[in-house]
Amino acid sequence: MKTVRLPMVLSLSLCLVAAALLGAAHERPADLLLVHGRVYSFAWHEPATDGTPAAGAPHDDKGWHPDATAVAIRGGRIVYVGNDAGAQAFRGPKTRVEDLAGATALPGLIDAHVHIANLGAKLEQVDLVGIATEEEAVRRVAERAAKTPKGEWIVGWGWDEGAWANRYPDMKLLSERVPDHPVLLRGLHSFAVWGNRPAFERAKITAETPTPSGGEIRKDPQGQPTGILLNAATRLLEDAVPPLSPEALEQRVLRGLNEMARNGYVAVEDASAGPELIAACERLAKSGRLPIRLWMMVDARNPALAREWIRRGPETDPSDKLVIRTAKAFYDGALGSRGAKLLADYADKPGHRGVGGAENGFDAAILRGLLGAGFQVAVHAIGDAGNRETLDFFADSFAKQPKGRQLRNRIEHAQVLHPDDVPRFSSLGVIASMQPAHAVEDKAWAEERLGPHRIRGAYAWRTLRKSGARLVFSSDLPGSDYDPFYGLHSAITRRGKDLQPPGGWYPEQKMAAEEALRGYTGWAAYSLFQEKETGVLVPGRWADLTVMDIDPLALADQDAAKLLQGHVVLTVVDGEVVFARAFEM
Repeated sequence: MKTVRLPMVLSLSLCLVAAALLGAAHERPADLLLVHGRVYSFAWHEPATDGTPAAGAPHDDKGWHPDATAVAIRGGRIVYVGNDAGAQAFRGPKTRVEDLAGATALPGLIDAHVHIANLGAKLEQVDLVGIATEEEAVRRVAERAAKTPKGEWIVGWGWDEGAWANRYPDMKLLSERVPDHPVLLRGLHSFAVWGNRPAFERAKITAETPTPSGGEIRKDPQGQPTGILLNAATRLLEDAVPPLSPEALEQRVLRGLNEMARNGYVAVEDASAGPELIAACERLAKSGRLPIRLWMMVDARNPALAREWIRRGPETDPSDKLVIRTAKAFYDGALGSRGAKLLADYADKPGHRGVGGAENGFDAAILRGLLGAGFQVAVHAIGDAGNRETLDFFADSFAKQPKGRQLRNRIEHAQVLHPDDVPRFSSLGVIASMQPAHAVEDKAWAEERLGPHRIRGAYAWRTLRKSGARLVFSSDLPGSDYDPFYGLHSAITRRGKDLQPPGGWYPEQKMAAEEALRGYTGWAAYSLFQEKETGVLVPGRWADLTVMDIDPLALADQDAAKLLQGHVVLTVVDGEVVFARAFEM
């Protein structure tokens, strides 16, 4: 086994902790030992804002090297991080020992912006991800219809409303091929839905149906609905789909959470939970069925739900696997469907700037009530006007409620920013909660929407870092691929799965590998108020770890494309192995 050199300060620290624990180790052996691994504790200082590793990082002119090889776990907490010989002192007759055989152990991955029930639904619905044509999408729906009793809803997901924005389909072919089932097909990012005639009839959507504020009912020259609803109008059709039974919703959540465990995530945060989803997750937590940690954002678009939680107050007990201390609001829509609010016209649609604020259901009074009750507030904002006005909301709110500044409030996506607004994230203490995959997925059309000047303020991770802003990374699943290796690759290379463009899309915004990993670990932990419990591997912290068959830190320097070939081999949550894959190194 290769000898691993520890940084002096960290090595001394780990040895002192180990020495203090060794006397009790034989009396209280570990529950779980991970040995013969490449362990990165991340217990060193953060990198500089240009990505340069800190002086104490396990990095030298030859690159990255792990700072430990073994971890011992007892009672859901880490009790030892160091070398294999030291770990053996914690071995008892009932200790489970996992030989990592050179695999890489990291602080557990956290996805801080997901839609977990939607992921569960995706795994059971018609999959339209990657579909290039209307004909192929309709063919897949027709195949499902042939196996589904007449009259039952067919739901699909994944056609790209951004890529299809200049060629949206209508309901004609879908209604002809699937005449006996109402059909609802959600767009990839859930800002568009496509339905057939039976679905529109069930939802009672006609030429006379009022268009919701912040939405669009696409119509033909005769004024009839075409089958496409955009932005806030999507709910007209979605609300017609019969609700799931409580048991079915629970199963959907479990399916999604177990899928995340298989992908190495120890925790996720659901971004915008309604009353039924919250109730289902509370039942799962009470019965001890949550496989990983779950944070939830209360959907602030539901005034009754928001007021109920203002009365209840946030849940802040870190020992619970389910925590609800955040509220989510929407300021504008998506860039792809031209719903994001811009300061100037869309480059590819003169005269149109999107819709935001109260027109899109943003209720400042309710959000201030939530801030006053101690809730972290997260606001979806995509366009440069949407982000500016959201920052204005936070500034105005903090002037009236100074304590609100300490709540680690977030802007979800922070996708397009005017240069004047970048430093305001740091000055207001607002976290930029961003999705690396969005950049590489949107690059095919984003510049068409914004033009060559504004695009330089879009997906601007490095610009935000250099301004002093805090970042956190996530997937926004199921709208984007939640494979952690894809997320890391997107952040590090700004290239898609096709490895294009060769040097990366606006490569000046790339993240260093360490920064990308922190975006899914320590920085995510901070955004969840859990940086004292997780995000690093040191004694006393939660025993939440992700083990993978590649070393992403070393590989990023050698051949970053190979990040896409990585696999998670072990996921440990609260000291329990919740996923294990047979692997060879």
